Amino acid sequence: MILTGSKIKQKVESGDVIIEPFHANLLNPNSYNYRLGHELLVMRSRELDVHVQPQTDKIIIPEEGYILQPGTLYLGHTLETIGSTRYVPSLIGRSSLGRLGLFLQITADLGHIGTNHKWTLELTVVQPLRVYRGMRIGQVSFWMPEGVDLLDGKAYKEQPDSYAQYSTSVPSMISKFFE
Repeated sequence: MILTGSKIKQKVESGDVIIEPFHANLLNPNSYNYRLGHELLVMRSRELDVHVQPQTDKIIIPEEGYILQPGTLYLGHTLETIGSTRYVPSLIGRSSLGRLGLFLQITADLGHIGTNHKWTLELTVVQPLRVYRGMRIGQVSFWMPEGVDLLDGKAYKEQPDSYAQYSTSVPSMISKFFE
């Protein structure tokens, strides 16, 4: 079951869904439009190794915007803190930006129950595209789960090395799994 826009609003008001800041004009029929935060991370090296923690450079998006370049993966973050103690958030792109060649949340679109934070966004483009901090960049929907959200008796946010502890752009931590 997916929450409709009116139900998302109701669940934000009851505290079952967290979207901060929340603006009713960003609601869609089955989702909420989230916005791009103020910074991007870009990998220093063009060649990456899953055994090595990637080094990144931080880009603060200026008022006049920042032009994303093809062939580069950018890590951004949501302006909003998003999550829920009862529903599974799913973050995806917006079709209007996809039609401009922006791919968003290429692989990691599914959130975890109980995780409330600013989400890392994966961005890549097929042609140069100017983006702005605070722009509507994607949408989040909320789904009703079945079963218990525990792994080894702990929720995702309590797992060591989970991304849930961060509220900004976070590069891959895959190298930690090879230690």
